[in-house]
Parts: sequence; structure tokens; C-alpha cells
Amino acid sequence: MHSIDPTLAHWQAQTQERRAQALYRQTRVTHSREQASQIFCSNDYLGLMQHPDLAAALAEGARRYGTGSGGSHLISGHSAAHQALDEALAAWFAPHIAQAAALSFSTGYMANLALLTGLADGNTTIFADKLNHASLIDGALLARAQTQCQVRRYPHADYAALERQLQASSSAHKLIVTDGVFSMDGDIVDLPRLLQLAEQYQAWVLMDDAHGLGTLGAHGQGTAAHFGLQGAQRLCVVATFGKAAGCAGAAIIAPQPVVEWLTQTARPYIYTTASSPAMAQALQTSMALMQGGEGAMRREQLQLLISVFRSAMQAALAKLALPWQLMDSASAIQPLVVGDNTTALALAAALDAAGFRVSAIRPPTVPAGTARLRFTLNATHRQEDIAALLAAFVQAAQNLKGQ
Repeated sequence: MHSIDPTLAHWQAQTQERRAQALYRQTRVTHSREQASQIFCSNDYLGLMQHPDLAAALAEGARRYGTGSGGSHLISGHSAAHQALDEALAAWFAPHIAQAAALSFSTGYMANLALLTGLADGNTTIFADKLNHASLIDGALLARAQTQCQVRRYPHADYAALERQLQASSSAHKLIVTDGVFSMDGDIVDLPRLLQLAEQYQAWVLMDDAHGLGTLGAHGQGTAAHFGLQGAQRLCVVATFGKAAGCAGAAIIAPQPVVEWLTQTARPYIYTTASSPAMAQALQTSMALMQGGEGAMRREQLQLLISVFRSAMQAALAKLALPWQLMDSASAIQPLVVGDNTTALALAAALDAAGFRVSAIRPPTVPAGTARLRFTLNATHRQEDIAALLAAFVQAAQNLKGQ
């Protein structure tokens, strides 16, 4: 008999330990055109993913350019569609970022890695919110490994603590790194406050606005537009297209000298094949939808649904008399903290059995003891969908309470 490889046995044991702690994860297959009315875990906030205009633009892009780019951006893969996308993004953000220019990527994760590793050096300190997305955390860790820069983390949204860290820093270059809309709590960063601190302490703000793009601002530019910022001098934004834009990919939008420097230094941009030009073509249509009247109508509907959901959930929690917390979020992300992993999984499973898909979020994605259901709303939901969801939730919670 063959002996079990000790390294493989170690990995298997670690996997079993995760099962025992109710931390095991597994892939779930999604079928095309599933009932959007029953999915409350998608990031397709404006409901554009199935929009016929986007499908048509993608098909037209494939006919015009083919399916792949054939090379990296700096070799042969930067098509006319990529160039048009970058120029359109720069124009879209021009009111909010001084000298706006854009650099597109295949994923938001790559864009965040590129931004932090491309801008940091040995004379840099990164100041990061403790609830930043994993890609920002990994970007900071990778930047530190490559350059020996310093990394400081401040308690979530504690701007007084951040200011103390900035005051104590003697680094020549300071980067304040944050989410725009925090992906697991749903709250919105105080961007004007961060930019005020950046100006005061000669720092720059690097913001991942994955969950703000399309959902915030009169024309959908996200958190910067939400606060009415004009011509910000010290701001770099990562815009992600796999959420409200209904497509795929991402871009860094920043002052032109920053984008020029990143073109020289950002390894995830330089050393990978460019995304499909067909997707770049579709994204231009998505941007037009988000900026125009249809985008405004969908954002208005989304805000109505957020209000309806919060009122219904708060009424349900009062009825149940359980110590669960609906977090203070004005965004499409509505987290309900239930505490332990097992309860979160049981509630998600009960909702699934009732026909509703809701994510149970557990450590290490969120801190220990704060496992939650992460409800996400989109503009194609109806008020009756929310009512049916909440009825199923109350039934599931009552069943757990009775056990």
C-alpha cells in the first residue's frame, strides 16, 4: 500500500478543521437567467448584467476585434476599444479628479495590486482601513514585501486615529488606502475627511470604489460624485466593472502623471495579456447606460428598495426579539450580523430552501464573532420580492429560535 503524502494529509486535515468550524466554502453553480427576484447576493446592483444592449455591444465587439486581445497592453493587445474605454473613463471622472486619466485592467483585484505596488517605494507608508477589501490588504502586503515600505492599519472609519498615525509618520510619501463603499458593512467612507487629511499631511488617497461605481452620484461616478467633489488633486480611484456595470474588468482613474507612472511600474498591467476588446466595447455601452436617464432611474429604484428593505427588516427583528444587528448602511449592501458561523449558515440554508439566495459571510472575510447574512439589492427587485424574502426570513428565524 502507498503511504499518504504528509503534505497532502496536512492540507486535508486543515480542510476538515475548516468544516468543523463552519468555515468551509464551496462553489455553487449559477445557471443563466436565474430568477433575479430570488437572488439577494449578487453585486449586479443596477440589474444591467442581462441588459440586451450590453449583450449586443459584446457581440459587436467580438465580431470587430475577435474574442481575445492577443497580447499585453504594451505589446500588441491594446485595441482601439481599450483606448476608447480609457478615454471615456477619463472624461466621465474629469469633474471629480484633476487631470483625470485611466488605465484599464482585467479585474479589480489586479488593479488594486497594481496601484499599491506601483506607487509605493522604500520611502512610503501605507495607511489602511482595517476593513479594506482583501485585494487592498494583499496589495499593501505585496508592496511591503517588494519595497520594504511601512504599512499602518487604522480602526475602521476612525479618522482621529488615522490623523495620529499621519502626524507621527516621517515618511516622504504617504498613501491612505480605503474602500469607497465597504463590501461587508455597506457603509460609505467619509471621503472629504480623508482628502482634507491628505492635503494637511501631504498624503494621497487610494480608493477602491467597486461598490460605489454606478450606484452613487447623479451620473454614477460613485463615491467622489456622491460627495460632490470637484477636481480632487490627491485622489486615485479604482473602478470595478463586474458589479453595477454588469460586465467585467476594472480601471484606475487618477491624475495623468500618476497613470503615466503606473504604466511604467504596475506589473499587473505590464506583464499580463490585455482583457478582451469585446468586453471593452461592451463597457462603453454600460457607461452610457449608467450616465444616462436609464441609469438615473435604476439608481432611484435601488434607493427606494433599500429604504423598503431596511424598514421591513427592522420590523421583523423587533417582532423576533433576537439580538441580531442590521448594520447602518445606506448602500445596496445590507448586512445582518447574527454572530456565530453556524447560525449564519443555517439561516442561509433555510432561505435557500425557500427559494432565496443569500450569502452567509464568515471569518476570515469578517472578524470572528460577526458572521452575517449579506443581503444585496438590485434595481430589478420589486417590493413584493422583498416582502416574500422577509416572510421566509422570519419563518427561518422562528424555527431556529424554537430549537
